[in-house]
Order: sequence, then structure tokens, then C-alpha cells
Amino acid sequence: MDIIKHIIKDTVEFYKWSLTIADKRVQKWPLTDSPLPTLAISSSYLLFLWLGPKYMQGREPFQLRKTLIVYNFSMVILNFFIFKELFLAARAANYSYICQPVDYSDDPNEVRVAAALWWYFISKGVEYLDTVFFILRKKFSQISFLHVYHHCTMFTLWWIGIKWVAGGQSFFGAHMNAAIHVLMYLYYGLAAFGPKIQKYLWWKKYLTIIQMIQFHVTIGHTALSLYSDCPFPKWMHWCLIGYALTFIILFGNFYYQTYRRQPRRETAAKPGKALHNGAFYGALASSNGNAGKTDEKPAAAESGRRKRKGRAKRD
Repeated sequence: MDIIKHIIKDTVEFYKWSLTIADKRVQKWPLTDSPLPTLAISSSYLLFLWLGPKYMQGREPFQLRKTLIVYNFSMVILNFFIFKELFLAARAANYSYICQPVDYSDDPNEVRVAAALWWYFISKGVEYLDTVFFILRKKFSQISFLHVYHHCTMFTLWWIGIKWVAGGQSFFGAHMNAAIHVLMYLYYGLAAFGPKIQKYLWWKKYLTIIQMIQFHVTIGHTALSLYSDCPFPKWMHWCLIGYALTFIILFGNFYYQTYRRQPRRETAAKPGKALHNGAFYGALASSNGNAGKTDEKPAAAESGRRKRKGRAKRD
């Protein structure tokens, strides 16, 4: 028992010390002063993951078509804004793409970078709605470990980034990820219009490939920073490499299961029972671990099931 008390005491003392080296510029910004609001939001997300399916059990799924269109295109605008702000502010501040320490001064360009990174952090909290919409639409099969792991860890861990390193090397991965999210949510927004648009969306496979390339570039960029002895927290560099490796493994497994093994599933399907629109609409994984929000179940899977009475709830 004394050991546990000692560990708790040391942890509290370490946290108090770490606050002395935190970024004073963001101290009064929303959600940054204390980790408790961020942890509360993430805990509520996990609680909804447990209670949401129970609530929807026995209820008709919500359609949410208009809501999804508005949400996805709003995320396109938000991510484009983040990318634009990071790119222009970093360029104005003469940022290096090889090694860029954090400048904690009140220089307008540095504050602009910090503000854009704060919006990036907030966007990861907004992306929890991806899962909420899955549950309300009863797309439970889309809520994979990859999906939950990415959503929950990105929002929670980026609080650390905003609190201590809201600038410098942090801009690189954020502005690259925001650009990918523009394409990703553009895909989702267009797909939400229905089958008439979905049949033209041939590029979802390449979004997954771009996402995997992103993680390899992140590791390469971080390794280069370590090699050049960049004055950026080394422990953050190593943690980022380890974190990116988990996504390479998870996304690599997803890519194999979705695209490499799919021809076998198609040949195994009975004649006359083609897949919906010729593809699995759950095949796309995003940088936040999503599958497509407008996924429809394959006709082959639905043909043997009895249709429920009543219509789906609409907006």
C-alpha cells in the first residue's frame, strides 16, 4: 500500500513540475488548462460506445442523410482551414521541414501556428461524432478496434501536444493529416448523397494507401529529426515513432483484409447475388480509423434476412 501511495505522490509531483515548462501561451485557451475536460469527453465517448448500441437495440436506425452531408462538408472546411493556417504561418515564420524547435514567444506567426494546432486538437474531439453516427445508424460492424483506438487516442494524446509543444515539429504531421482529412471527408460528403454519386467514387482505395504513406513519412521525418539532434523533446519523437508503428500494423492488416482478400469473397459469392454497387462500402479506413459512413450492407448479406417492418427514422 505504501508503494502505491509513493507512486501516486511521485506522479502528482512530476505533473506539477511539468506544468512549469508548459506553453504559457495556451494556458487559458479552452480545454488546455487541465486534462480533466479532455479525459471526461473521451470517457463519455467510451461510455456511449457501450450504452449506445444497447439504446439502439430494437429501434429502427436513423437515416441522418442530411446531417451527414452537412457534417462531412463542415469537416472539409475545418480541415482545410487548419491546413491553410499551418502552411501559411509556418511559411511566414520560415519553418524548417527537417528540424524546427518550438518557439514559445508571442510572435504573431508562432501564435498563429499554435492556434491552428489547437483547432486541430479540437477537430479530433469533433470526430467522435463519426462513431455516434455509426451507432445511431446501427452500423455496428464499422466500429472496429482501429476506429475506436485512433479516435480515442488522437484526441486524448493531442492535449499533451497542445500543452507542451504547440509549434515547432508538431506542425508537420498535423498539416499533412489535415490535408488528407480534406480528401477523406470530401469522399464521405459526396457518398452521403447516395448510390447515384457513390458509383463515381472509385478512389476510396487510394485514400487508404495515402494514409499508410502518411505514417511512413511521419516515421521518416521523426527519425531524421533524431538523427540531426533536433532540439525538440526526444521522448516525444520516440513516442511518435511507436504510435505511428501501431497504425502501420493496424492499417496494413485492414488493407490486406479489405483489398487483398476481397476477390476470394467475390468468387465465393453465389451467382446472381452481386455485392451492392460491386463493392463493400465498408472498405474505406480513414486516418481516424473510420469506414465509410454511407456504407450499405451487401445484397448477398441481406437476401437471407427478413426485412424489418417500418421505415428508418429520418432527419
